[in-house]
Amino acid sequence: MRINSLCLSVALLLGACSADVPSPEVKTVAAIETQAPEWSRDAVIYQINTRQYSDAGTFAAVEMDLPRIKALGVDILWLMPIHPIGEAKRKGELGSPYAVKDYQAVNPELGTLEDFRSLVEAAHAQDMKVIIDWVANHTAWDNPMIMEHPEWYTRNADGEMQHPPDTDWLDVADLDFDQPGLRKYMTESLVYWVKEVGIDGYRCDVAGMVPTDFWNEVRPKLNAIKPVFMLAEWQEPELHEEAFDASYAWRWKEILQDIVKGEADASDMRGYYADYRAEWPRDAMRMAYTSNHDQNTWDGLPMEIYGDAYEAAIVLSFIGEGVPLIYNGQECYNENRLEFFEKDPIEWTCDHSVNALFKELVQFKTDNPALHNGAWGGRAEPVETSNAQTVLSFTRSVGENRVLAVFNLSAEPQSVSLTDPKIEGSYTDMATSQPVTIKSGAAIELEPWEWRVHATR
Repeated sequence: MRINSLCLSVALLLGACSADVPSPEVKTVAAIETQAPEWSRDAVIYQINTRQYSDAGTFAAVEMDLPRIKALGVDILWLMPIHPIGEAKRKGELGSPYAVKDYQAVNPELGTLEDFRSLVEAAHAQDMKVIIDWVANHTAWDNPMIMEHPEWYTRNADGEMQHPPDTDWLDVADLDFDQPGLRKYMTESLVYWVKEVGIDGYRCDVAGMVPTDFWNEVRPKLNAIKPVFMLAEWQEPELHEEAFDASYAWRWKEILQDIVKGEADASDMRGYYADYRAEWPRDAMRMAYTSNHDQNTWDGLPMEIYGDAYEAAIVLSFIGEGVPLIYNGQECYNENRLEFFEKDPIEWTCDHSVNALFKELVQFKTDNPALHNGAWGGRAEPVETSNAQTVLSFTRSVGENRVLAVFNLSAEPQSVSLTDPKIEGSYTDMATSQPVTIKSGAAIELEPWEWRVHATR
C-alpha cells in the first residue's frame, strides 16, 4: 500500500499516515483449524525496505547484514516488492515498488535473480524464512499485460482503463479478477517464486481489494509445494478462513495513536482485545506494529517527547495478542521518515537502548509459550484494575506458563490496584529478571507510560 497524498502528517505515535484504504466492516467467522506452518509458532516479522536498507540498496547488501538481523532473534524476513518498477506515470524519481512491471522478474536496481536466490538461501541457512510483497490488485501502466491482455483490466464509465477507484494511486492500473486468464497467470506467478526460488510465503498488498475466493484457491497450491506463511494487508476475519495466517491490526495502532493524542484511553485498548477474542478465529494472527514502510517513525516530531509512549507501544506489540513486526531501522531508533519514491538510506547507528529492548522482547516471547502466536498462545484475558481508564492489565496463559502485563497508558503517574485473584503467585520480572510476588489488591505505583511484565517462575 502506498502513501495517501492527502494524509495530514501529524502523527503523534508510530507513523504518519493512517491506512489510505477504508477499513472494512468486521465480520465474525467461526474458528478454523490452524494451517499456519509450525515455524510461525513464535515468529517475529522483520520488514526489509531493500531500496533504503543501504547505500547500495541491493539484495547483496541485505545478505551481508543477515547475521545482525539474526542476532535480533527475528524469524520471518518480509521484503517489499522485488519486481521491476514501471516508468509510465511514475511517482517521484524512482517510482513506487508497488507499481509492478513484471511479476516474474526482479528489479535490476536491487540485483539479479541469482542475487535474490542467494539471499533466500543465506536466510534459510540462518534458520530464517523469507516472504515477499505481492501486489495482485494492480500493475504498472507499462506492464506488458496492458498490451497483451487489456481485457484483464477494469474500466471506468467511458470504457477506459483506470487506476484503483477511490485511491490516488495514479501510477497503477486496476486489475479485473473476474477474468479467468488473469487468475491463472497470477496463480502461476505466485507458485513460481515458492517453487523455483524457495521463498516461504507472501505479504499480500491490499488483500481485501482482491476477491477472497482467489486467495482461497491459491493457498492450497502453495502449500502443496511447501508450508507457507500468508500475511494479508487488510483486517477482515473471513480472510483467515482458508487463505491467510495473519492480517493487519490497523485498529490496534490507531487506538494507540489516539491514546497519545488524548482521544482514547486504556478502556479502548481493552475493547480491542475483547473484540479480538469474540470476533476473530482463534488461530488468526493480527500483526501489531508501531512502524512500517508507509507509517514510518514519528514524521519528524521530536522523539524524546514521545519516547516513553513509544517504548510502551513496542512492548505491548510483543506482549499482547498478535504477531509483532519490526521495521528495518526501527531497532536502531531511526528518526528519519524514509522517502517512498526517492533514495533515502537508513542511518544505521544501533547503540540506542531500544535495540537491546527488541532483543529482550523477542527472547521473552520465545521463552514463554503464553506469548506464542495464534492458537499456540494464550488469549489476552483482562485483569480488573482500580483505574480502567488509564491502566491496561491482562494475563496470557498456556498450561502453567502465565504472563501478567500492566501498562500505564497515560502521561500521568498512576497508583493502581489489580483486583483479580487469578494473578496471585510468584513471577520473574522481564526487565530485571528478579523474583516478584503478586497479590490481589496490592497497590502498584506507575510512572507515565511505565509498563510491568512478569512471567511465572
